[in-house]
Amino acid sequence: MSIKKLASHTIYYGLSSIAAKFINYLLTPYLTNNDAVSIGDYGKMTAMYAIIPIINIIFTYGMETAYFRFIQNEATSDKVNSTASISIISSTVILTAVGWFMASPIATIASLQGFENWVQISLLIIALDALSAIPFARLRNEGRPLLFAFIRIASILLNVGLTLFFLSYCPKQVAAHPNSWYILVYDPEVNPVTYILIANLAQSAFTFLLLSKWLLPKQWHFDIALWQKMMAYALPMLLAGMGGMINETFDRLMLGWWLPPGSDFDAQRGIYGACYKLSLLITLFIQAFRMGAEPFFFKQAQGSNPQIIYARVMKFFVISLCFIFLGVTLYMPILKYFIGEKYWAGLSIVPLLLLANMALGIYYNLSVWYKVTSNTMAGAYITLAGVAITFAINYLFIPSYGYIACAWATFLCYTCMMILSFRWGQKHYFIPYKWKKLLAYIAIVLLLFGIQSIFSVFIANVSIQLLIATLLLATFTWFITLVERKELKQLPLVGRFIL
Repeated sequence: MSIKKLASHTIYYGLSSIAAKFINYLLTPYLTNNDAVSIGDYGKMTAMYAIIPIINIIFTYGMETAYFRFIQNEATSDKVNSTASISIISSTVILTAVGWFMASPIATIASLQGFENWVQISLLIIALDALSAIPFARLRNEGRPLLFAFIRIASILLNVGLTLFFLSYCPKQVAAHPNSWYILVYDPEVNPVTYILIANLAQSAFTFLLLSKWLLPKQWHFDIALWQKMMAYALPMLLAGMGGMINETFDRLMLGWWLPPGSDFDAQRGIYGACYKLSLLITLFIQAFRMGAEPFFFKQAQGSNPQIIYARVMKFFVISLCFIFLGVTLYMPILKYFIGEKYWAGLSIVPLLLLANMALGIYYNLSVWYKVTSNTMAGAYITLAGVAITFAINYLFIPSYGYIACAWATFLCYTCMMILSFRWGQKHYFIPYKWKKLLAYIAIVLLLFGIQSIFSVFIANVSIQLLIATLLLATFTWFITLVERKELKQLPLVGRFIL
């Protein structure tokens, strides 16, 4: 697979993922401006959706990445498909049963006592998503991005439609017609987050039904020796994935643990969760890139001198992140309306969260060295170091600074992980990254953001602020075009579109 094909797949998977996630994120302005959903309710929902991906990591235990690693051998591809599918099906059944009876302890961990039913609904969501992981991986490996896109987008549209149905349409109908059939599906006394979770469950069930054809293997054959090799590769990824999710989402739970007694931790979680959504463009781009890059990196590893390609990919990846950072921070006077005004108290942390996610994206790109060399324990160690930083900073500073400490912990955690991976990787699998140039690009972006921030202090007129923002963005575009003009001419048109 060439860089042209990587760019192509990033566009296909990226557009579908971005479209699906963006449609889902459109619920953010709806929910944060919905009078039925208080800041506290939004905080509770944020906590529930913080624990879901952590449990999901346990349910999939790195098998998806192991699948990509072992499926490259066509001679054993049927065995890999069969073994991976049987493993996921068996473990999902067992883990769901165990989790169902542990709903109360899980709710306590999330500071959601009394909402054990949310945990049980979430377990069903996680189980269906885990069963869909290998089928989605098969579609990606087989190069079927259009089908992948259709399933992702259709399921998200169902989720959004049901959320609007439950939170907007049903309340009006029940109020106007108290004895109508709507009372069978909607109860005004039930917390609105319950209906948000039910809509999510319907989405996961719909996705699973569409993908079930690719879950069931052609032949039910479980190769124990192959499974042991896959697990040896996957388990370190489980540690890395678990650590990564702790770094990404556990701070919402930590606010409930370590804020002083009497603090409204649900409100703090709500503000933090809403403002975190404003970094979604970088998060979405990283996710789209990973979907196209993961199989690409493994395929390139079989060729000659793949390090040159990895370095080139990194450069354009960082440039793309720089543009996204500028686009969000410079146009914050408009983008802040993406969330409700009652959440604007946390807008100051958005640039820091954007930088944190830039560091995370670079770390994901750097992680190619331990994946292609099967040294996945390195990824686990690096992530666990990040976990230590996350816990230490949040434990020390949440009592005094609340969600602001969470933002700084996220930034420092991902930055340290990025540096560790770079230093360690260059010793074991040297890749000629143009790191001085990339650091210079990031420094220029921060300088432009600083200029905009200074102007914003003295100029209150939003139109003038946006004009300055456009000029600064145009300046950076001109600079990148000037410096990288030779590379840009060689880059396929689809690749230029990513930038």
